[in-house]
Amino acid sequence: MSDQTVTVRKVLPASREEVFDAWLDAEGMRKWMCPGPVTSCEAVMEPRLGGRFRIVMKAPNAEIVNAGEIRVLERPSKLAFSWVSSRWGNEETLVTIELHERPSGCELILTHERVPAGHPVDQLRQGWSQILEKLGNYL
Repeated sequence: MSDQTVTVRKVLPASREEVFDAWLDAEGMRKWMCPGPVTSCEAVMEPRLGGRFRIVMKAPNAEIVNAGEIRVLERPSKLAFSWVSSRWGNEETLVTIELHERPSGCELILTHERVPAGHPVDQLRQGWSQILEKLGNYL
């Protein structure tokens, strides 16, 4: 297990409830969970504590399968889930989403922990930043 961690912050033009719900909506997620060269996304979600999810990101020369389990579900302030990616040899990592009310909307703080050693954290930070930008546009 690695101690590499990536944190990304973004203020989104929506309420905490809207942002929280977007993370549990597989249909909507297909529109915004597309970082970098990813052109489409398939998502299946069990939106409950202990629920499983599977997100398949499709790029021109690759298909990345991400899966996990919802570990924390505290509507509308916190969501945490395991994140197992084919990109990293299916090692389990942890993603936590914290949501805070702000005058201009909702501040989202995404923390991705236990990132496998050797994986470029700058690339991961950029990918999550692109996803959050698309989420903001979607909302």
